[in-house]
Parts: sequence; C-alpha cells; structure tokens
Amino acid sequence: MSSELLVDLGDEPATAQLGQLKLATIEDQQWPPDESTLSKSETDISQRFDAGSPHLPWDHPFYDIARHQIIEVAGDDNYGRKVIVFNACRMPPQHQLDHHKLLMYLKGTLDQYVESDYTLIYFHHGLTSENKPSLGWLRDAYREFDRKYKKNIKALYIVHPTMFIKTLLILFKPIISFKFGRKINYVSYLSELEDVVKCEQLVIPALVKEYDNKLRASLKPTAQPPMSPPRSPPLPDQVFGVPLDLQSCVVLLPTGLEIEGIFRRSANVTLVKEVQLRYNSGGTVDFREIEDVHLAAVILKTFLRELPEPLLTYQLYNDIVNFASVSSDSQVMIMKTLVESLPEENYTSLRYLITFLAQVSANSEVNKMTNSNLAVVFGPNLLWGRDNAMSLSAIGPINNFTRTLLDQQHLVFT
Repeated sequence: MSSELLVDLGDEPATAQLGQLKLATIEDQQWPPDESTLSKSETDISQRFDAGSPHLPWDHPFYDIARHQIIEVAGDDNYGRKVIVFNACRMPPQHQLDHHKLLMYLKGTLDQYVESDYTLIYFHHGLTSENKPSLGWLRDAYREFDRKYKKNIKALYIVHPTMFIKTLLILFKPIISFKFGRKINYVSYLSELEDVVKCEQLVIPALVKEYDNKLRASLKPTAQPPMSPPRSPPLPDQVFGVPLDLQSCVVLLPTGLEIEGIFRRSANVTLVKEVQLRYNSGGTVDFREIEDVHLAAVILKTFLRELPEPLLTYQLYNDIVNFASVSSDSQVMIMKTLVESLPEENYTSLRYLITFLAQVSANSEVNKMTNSNLAVVFGPNLLWGRDNAMSLSAIGPINNFTRTLLDQQHLVFT
C-alpha cells in the first residue's frame, strides 16, 4: 500500500502534469452553477432517512440510489473501525443519477457511524467520463461533510488510483485540511487492503477484480505484489474465526463501563493480533493488566465479526430484517421465539452478550452508549447477509431489532 498522502503530492510527477494541463487551483476556478442545487426538500429527505424495510419500495425517496449498491457497509476493519465502501463502477451515467440524492444517501449512511471511528474505502476503477460527477459537485460534497463527518474518519483508501484522481486531489488541495489530507492513502492492488481489512468480507465488484488481475498480469514476475495469504487451518484451541461449537469460552469482564465512547474507538492493530494469537493458542488474557478498555471492546467486536456464521445465524436473517412489520404487542413474544430457536451455543453467547451490554447502557449517562448507540455498533456484528456487505436497507432493520432486543432483554431471556 502506498503511504502517499495528499500533503506530499507536490513532489510527484503529477505536479508537472498539472502544470502542463494548465489547471487553475480550486480557489481560482470560476465555478458554474450546477443544473440543480441542494433544495430544502432534499435536506428534509436526508433528515427523515429511514431504511426500515429489507428492500426499499419503488416510491421511497432513495430507491433510485440504493438499487445501484454504490454505497455499502462491510463490517469492521482490522482496527475495529466500521468500513464504508463506495463503488465508482456501479455509478450509472450522469443523466440517470441524481447526484444530490447520492450525497444525501452517503450522509445517511455515515450519520449512523460518524460518532465512532470509521474507515472509507473508495474503489476508483469504473469512474468514466459518462458517470463521473462534476467538479462543482465534488467541491460542494466535500464542503457538505463538516467536522462531524471528518473528525472520526481514520483513513480514506483510494483503490486503483489513476493520474486523474491524483491530479484532482492536487486541484482540491487548497480546500482540503492538512489533517484530512494525512488520512488519504493510495492502494495499488487489492491484496494490499489485507493490512486494513479482510478482503473476503468486502463484496468487491467483478469489474474491480478483473482490473486488479490485469494489473498483476502486466507486471514482471519479480515485481508481482504479494497475493492475499491463504486461510490457515484452525489451531487446536482456536477461538477466532471458527464455529461457536468448536471454541473454548472467551470471558470479557465488564470493566470500563464508565468510559465515554466505549465500543466506538479503534485499537492498535498489533495489540489486537497479539491478543487474538494468545487466545487462539489456548492462553488467557487479563485486560486489567493491559489497561486498555478500547482494546477489549475491539476484541469483542472482532470475535463476533470473524464467526463463520453470524451469531444470530443466516436462518433468522429474513425474520429479523422483516421484524419491523411485527406489531408492537407481539414483538417480545416473536423475538423470544426467534432467539430460542438458535443453537444452544448461540443462544448462550447471545444472552451473555446482551446482559453485558445492558450493564453498559445502564451507565449511558456517563459513557454515552444508549441502547440505540450500542445497536448501531453491534447490529452489523450480530447479523449479516451471506454476501457479507450490507446496504442501508438491511442495516436499518438489523439495528432496530438489536435495539429492541436490548430494550426488552429482561423479558426475552426469562
């Protein structure tokens, strides 16, 4: 992975290219108005963004955006940060896409996670002259994302960058803050993403995979980038990444319940791997000795996300994403029936987890982690589709189910 940062782009050949192209800086540009401006009604649409059904109805304000699967959420990265994916190749031609609604849809996605650390991965391949948005829109989009969105984004990975995107970033350099510029990283090959996130949990478009293979094929054998390492067979005492019925028990003591933002912060990836290795080798971990509550929180989320099948199981996926249609009078009974249908080890682990999270939310006045906030963090780690990535139309119902489970846990687990 290239560690080139926006602030260092001035030393690249792209600077000379910029001069040859005679591009003015963004401050000197006379920006023409776009065909449409962001209206109050569209702002209202973003504020009442609601993906309360597994598939958005055709008359939903964001149906036309969601159906393209341009934006997806793909679990947590190796640091315990939520991963948001933007697929340029899935953008239709300009005349077929309302770019202002696309911006509102992206904001609707990020609004659920901006209070936590998160990572943005942008697959650039597939952006063409037919589907790329105007420079004016890009400028407005950057300015639309205020400090609320930029504060907790820990990294922006641009996969398969071209001279166009590098030159564009130089052009925008005057309005991009130094701190944000340091978060931008170029990724030349998909295998380099493994340092950040397990590629198997990303639903990478076929066009992007094909392009990556072509790039690899064009290299000399000695210059070939490393392939993603094959999955190793499980260790005798493996805890992470194996079915629940093959594991020993992981005990996370309810410490640090008064730490503000618990479960929202990331952790040192080296320490995360060390703790995983210790568990997988049959050892024990005393987080009181490590004195890092956020590390323990990331380990818990990683444990859940690396299960071969989600804790709530694929079998319950449809029931859970359709749970919003259940009348409020019947929700506890239906939820109780659903969780009791889980395999014994899943039910036991879920009850232990939810009971622990109830203790966390009981301290929400101090730690700011209400049931709603915990549901946003844990919902995507308790259930996901067979293709791993999820659009907002699925995440909304899953998070709502999780919140209701936390609200009613004293009745569901009796």
